[in-house]
Amino acid sequence: MKRNPKAVTIRDVASKAGVSVTTVSRVLNSKDDISEGTINKVLAVVQDLGYASSLAARGMRSHRTNVIGLIVPDVASYYCQEIMRGVNRAIAKLDKDLIVYTSGVMDKENIAQHERSYVALLNGSITDGVIVVTPTATQFTTHAPLVIIDPNNETPDCPSLIATNQEGALAAMNYLTDLGHRRIGYITGRMELASSNQRLQGYKDGLAAAGIPLNEDLIEISDFTPGTAVICASKLLSLPDRPTAIFAANDMSAMGVYQAAREFGLKIPGDLSVVGFDNLREAAGFNPPLTTVDQFIENTGTMATEMLVKLVKGECLPTNPAKEGNLYKIPTQLVIRDSCASVPWRSPDEPSGTYLVTK
Repeated sequence: MKRNPKAVTIRDVASKAGVSVTTVSRVLNSKDDISEGTINKVLAVVQDLGYASSLAARGMRSHRTNVIGLIVPDVASYYCQEIMRGVNRAIAKLDKDLIVYTSGVMDKENIAQHERSYVALLNGSITDGVIVVTPTATQFTTHAPLVIIDPNNETPDCPSLIATNQEGALAAMNYLTDLGHRRIGYITGRMELASSNQRLQGYKDGLAAAGIPLNEDLIEISDFTPGTAVICASKLLSLPDRPTAIFAANDMSAMGVYQAAREFGLKIPGDLSVVGFDNLREAAGFNPPLTTVDQFIENTGTMATEMLVKLVKGECLPTNPAKEGNLYKIPTQLVIRDSCASVPWRSPDEPSGTYLVTK
């Protein structure tokens, strides 16, 4: 590997190319008043010397870095990967660069503080604008454009996109109750997030709509991870009168339900129906393929990026009939696959645990 003993400067490029620093700068900023021969010569020197202009310096000179920031809680999560796919799709069309910043694993008490510090660090200096995904924080201080995906505030003070979580959860519950299920377990997400509370409310609304009393024993608090969901599902399946269906707050938690069902020797959907929420592309590959609520995650990433770029340019955002203040609601849709079946029926004369499936 060839290494320079010191950082290459724009003056080094200008000297070797035999042009002025101003000419190099104009070439790097794609100005159209430079001859093609000069452009080719400068770019050849840039490549030869391995020169890269500082993002911060670029921003100071032009007040734009041409870089979009994306702050996510965990780059390894399938949800964040879907968001990044959508952002990348928009970035490719808009000729922008992207910086992804992750908080990693931190104490929950410090997450909001770190999120605010990341926004302050990136926005308006290294980046022209930032997208923050599923923040715990409810408010941010920044002078540069900011767009939030899945905000933790129903009245955010900056443009934000969120799925119709409550309505989506209600649709899932209506589907299960229409199949005859009356004992439906629920595994929540991270309860410090607004979206998790909205999905829980949709679960409760579904019970009420079907005239089913709320049973707190059928609700397990989780954190959107499959490992915790295995523990939660195991508790539900260990109840004397176990649920005939489990609704998980996201697809990764549904994966945990699948694992718990296998450990209990239960078949999906013959013994247990399962519904998730997200419609990750992995959900179709579950065995059996998972019925879930699509919240169009990739499209949300694309939409957030397009909104942010408009804000950076000083343009108005498009009108949206689903907009409430700064909140843009993304409609959800139930995707029916093979993980649910009509509820098994047990004769009152048969011992507990013996089931007959109605046709």
